[in-house]
Amino acid sequence: MRRSSNHGVLIRSVAALILAMAVPAHAALFGDDVARKQVAEQTRRVDDLRSQTETISARIGKIEESLRSQSMLEVVNQIELLKREIQSLRGQVEVVNNGVESNAKRQRDMYVDLDTRMRRIEQGSTTPAAPAAPGADAGTAPPPAGAAPVVAGASADEARIYEAAQQQRRIGNYQGAITSFQSFLGQYPRSPLAHRAQYWIGDSYFNLRDYKNAIASQQKLIATYPDSASAPDALLNIGSSQAELGDGANARKTMDTLVARYPNSEAAEKAKRRMTTLR
Repeated sequence: MRRSSNHGVLIRSVAALILAMAVPAHAALFGDDVARKQVAEQTRRVDDLRSQTETISARIGKIEESLRSQSMLEVVNQIELLKREIQSLRGQVEVVNNGVESNAKRQRDMYVDLDTRMRRIEQGSTTPAAPAAPGADAGTAPPPAGAAPVVAGASADEARIYEAAQQQRRIGNYQGAITSFQSFLGQYPRSPLAHRAQYWIGDSYFNLRDYKNAIASQQKLIATYPDSASAPDALLNIGSSQAELGDGANARKTMDTLVARYPNSEAAEKAKRRMTTLR
């Protein structure tokens, strides 16, 4: 009985020892598996994140490349567009310059002719020259250009002030000429030179491209001095001003009136030529 009891005790002791040894080993085995699983999971997640990062980087690279390509393409297109616009503007500037030169030449020719005709009108109303004194040279030269005109009924002061205003116009000081001619009319409203002063006011406004005041000034001349020798040129100036304002219909109507009223005037001949260019 004692041996059997001891044998049982021994068996239980060995079993307990084996159990004691097995439990830590199992526990250790369980702990390593969890850790390995966690490490594997983290590694997988890191790999996934790395893969996603690489994918995003690649996409960003493509986007940047696309943006750079589009930006350069836009810049090139804008440069080409600007080149075409500059070329077009240069062509327009050249056309405008040619037009300005042509108009300037036409205006110079027109006013040289106009000035000549106006001088003839003024000289047509000059007082007869006094007979030459005995022994005087009969071939004395005429008064120099710019000298005050001697007009019947006009005093020396009238002629001097009128000529001073004319000089302002001749040098291109049109605003100064307007002021001077208006001052002349204020002082000498009944002067035989008054209708001429009124004409040159309108003409000076035309040169300043103030076409509305040019028209009003010439209409005033026609209304105040209907029998003036300047009336044909006043109508021509009105028609030219209307044309410059883009009012071709009234410009043509005015020039038709000029031709009908003063068919033999030089202004009528000019009006006929200008009507061919009116639309």
